[in-house]
Amino acid sequence: MYATLLILHSLLRWLVLGSLLYAIGRAYRGYAAGGAFTKTDNAVRHWTATIAHVQLMVGFTLYMVSPLVKTFFARVGQNGQTGLTFFGVAHLLAMLTAIVVITIGSALAKRRETGRERFKTMLIWFSIGLVIILLAIPWPFSPFAARPYLRF
Repeated sequence: MYATLLILHSLLRWLVLGSLLYAIGRAYRGYAAGGAFTKTDNAVRHWTATIAHVQLMVGFTLYMVSPLVKTFFARVGQNGQTGLTFFGVAHLLAMLTAIVVITIGSALAKRRETGRERFKTMLIWFSIGLVIILLAIPWPFSPFAARPYLRF
């Protein structure tokens, strides 16, 4: 189960990043042009948040069964645990924060009166969420916990 969740979590990362970039791009274009917030824009807002929530649930499940996290809790307080601390604390808190930011942005955008306000809200909140996610992903070049771009 762990290996399957790890692969799924790795693949969903790209779907989350892609949907956020697409939503931010639509929000920017809509805001800059002062266009109407269409049904498609609303669907993009909704599905971007939904995809992020699915990834969060897979991540929580992975966190519960991860041998890295179990090792982290067994060794709490010991030195030299950068990778374990990253997955045991930093990754979890940063990703949870990012999904909360995206969720708030989605909810606020849904309630705004004009299309321009909806686009602006999506643009700001989704961009903040994206930055947090980009900082918390264990990229292959990360000094904290390097992982491959895709896991198989």
